[in-house]
Amino acid sequence: MRNYLILLAALVSFTGVTASATKTGAIISASHNKLITVTGKITDVTGTPLEGTSVGSAGKNLTQADVNGKYSVVVNDGATLTFVSLGFVSQTIKLKPGQKTLDVILATGDRALNEVVIRGYVKRSLDQTTGASYIITGKEVQNNPVANVPQLLQGKVAGLNIQNNFGAAGTRGSVNLRGLANSNYDNAYQTPGDESYSRISENQFRDPSTTPLSTFAVDVDAASYANVRRFINNGQLPPKNAVRIEEMINYFKYDLPTPTDGKPVAIKAEFSVAPWNPQHQLVRIGLKAKEVKLDKLPPSNLVFLLDVSGSMGEPNKLPLVKTSMKMLVDQLRPIDHVAIVVYAGDAGVRLESTPATEKEKIKDVIDRLYASGGTAGGAGIMTAYQIARQNFIKGGNNRIVMATDGDFNVGPSSNKDMVQIIEDERGSNVSLSILGFGMGNYKDSKMELMADKGHGNYAYIDNITEATKSMVNEFGGTLFTVAKDVKIQVEFNPAKVQSYRLLGYEDRLMAKEDFNNDQKIAGDMGVGHTVTALYEIIPVGVKDSFTASVDPLKYQKLDEKANPNNTSSEVMTIKFRYKEPDGDVSKMESVVVADKPLDLKKTSDDFKFAAAVAEYGLLLRDSQFKQNANFEQLISMAKKAKGSDDDGYRAEFIRLAESTKNMMKTATVTAVNYQK
Repeated sequence: MRNYLILLAALVSFTGVTASATKTGAIISASHNKLITVTGKITDVTGTPLEGTSVGSAGKNLTQADVNGKYSVVVNDGATLTFVSLGFVSQTIKLKPGQKTLDVILATGDRALNEVVIRGYVKRSLDQTTGASYIITGKEVQNNPVANVPQLLQGKVAGLNIQNNFGAAGTRGSVNLRGLANSNYDNAYQTPGDESYSRISENQFRDPSTTPLSTFAVDVDAASYANVRRFINNGQLPPKNAVRIEEMINYFKYDLPTPTDGKPVAIKAEFSVAPWNPQHQLVRIGLKAKEVKLDKLPPSNLVFLLDVSGSMGEPNKLPLVKTSMKMLVDQLRPIDHVAIVVYAGDAGVRLESTPATEKEKIKDVIDRLYASGGTAGGAGIMTAYQIARQNFIKGGNNRIVMATDGDFNVGPSSNKDMVQIIEDERGSNVSLSILGFGMGNYKDSKMELMADKGHGNYAYIDNITEATKSMVNEFGGTLFTVAKDVKIQVEFNPAKVQSYRLLGYEDRLMAKEDFNNDQKIAGDMGVGHTVTALYEIIPVGVKDSFTASVDPLKYQKLDEKANPNNTSSEVMTIKFRYKEPDGDVSKMESVVVADKPLDLKKTSDDFKFAAAVAEYGLLLRDSQFKQNANFEQLISMAKKAKGSDDDGYRAEFIRLAESTKNMMKTATVTAVNYQK
């Protein structure tokens, strides 16, 4: 199987089309101080030019080979060059003193490919073609004048499934071919095989007598819901690690009290039974950020950081990015400014900071963007921060808005690299918001981490409706922070609570000491944002099969004061901290929850709807804590709790849950398992 795919990659350029890489990278070292210009040509063993090959030196990607495989770089005399092309063995070559030309031949790699990119047509003789391949002939093009490349290739090459439906015959539009899931190459790989999701270890039930405090940072991200919706609408169950319950819940807006007395955030708690286990209880904690009229918001210094690498050439990527960013431009005011930074094999500034009064100029730059080359995401982020600092508005909204599929591979690209770059910029007071696009090579794990570390939010945009939601309907919440480093800490009363569990927020948990430590970053809330968190509680006296017992301690006794002498009627105390957008010292507020659970029927529509979404997440994850969760119950509850639903988002959820229920009845549906 591995050899088959590698052979296919080497032969694609002979089969009536020319193969080239869209994702490349290089790590090189160099010496000497005299600068020289080195030129050359890069080919495979048959002499076929390798367009898009990355050429690097001194740890930087310098350029990429053109359509004829030619390159030109300025480097130190005697430098070391590295040449990298997807599907080929990279070469590192040290130049001789004074050497100004270097032609390179790359051999086919020895590992399976996840992606082959086909561009246009070139003529190849039959004796140049061997192995399992397929030639698109002129006759076929004549017989199918309206056919595109995928239509002509579909079913012609064993073991491959054409994923895209664009790239008209005779054009240079990219077409991605995805590799196989296993060694049986007779079965086409029907699911995207290069997406990345961080592993989620679900929160366990905790005993409040030993762990009375639960602490976490709020999270207003909603990317998980839109991404899950994409999977379901494409006829697939999502990978379990793509289902982050807190983001599923927080995709929806809730009717919560507006802050008063000039405060940026207000809190409300609601207490009832857990729908999936009536013997258990459910507490909903709701936070609401203040609303601010658009003309009262501070001026914005925005940097659009746009991925224009080769992998963004698909219809649901760069074209959708362009439309989304132009929507955002239309929302800006005369006092706002926009700069545009792009990155592919390297990073560059396409538009210096420009007042939003010049909307047509900004849109024209966006319209002229095209996809090509590797993905120097790290370099792009560093350049964007630099531009944001240069145009910093004191007291304003200084923010990078990054649009990408997250698939970095040139220069600094690992999650660790990204965290380091963003943490180095922590003192700049520039926020980083992430907009994710596309599928197949989607790197959710990287983008979620970057947004969390960058004092920003993270959304996934899979269609124009979602773009409208993020860029227009929720414009203020997307871009303008009203409270930063928002944390919640809950203390449970062991006289009332036998054990408790936080649903979701696994990657936002904090040490109990971090709650009072203003140096620890947490989540931000934008204009009008709402945040919901759910705790499942097992009351004292209810049989508990989730909390394992341990032997009594030998050297110390647990504090027994809380139980026999505790007559408090409180179930829990909820504290939350926040900072003003330009503040460094947090403020704290608190609220208590009395032991007076409401009948589920008497709870608010928001309580019931949030519980229904949580139950849906438990089923999608096949959670060990799903208990008696079922689709019929959650769909019925969601329908009764739909409320006004002016935008139709809750109705869409109900349809999504109904589709998922039907899918799960079909034995042929399988979920894809991705992990970080």
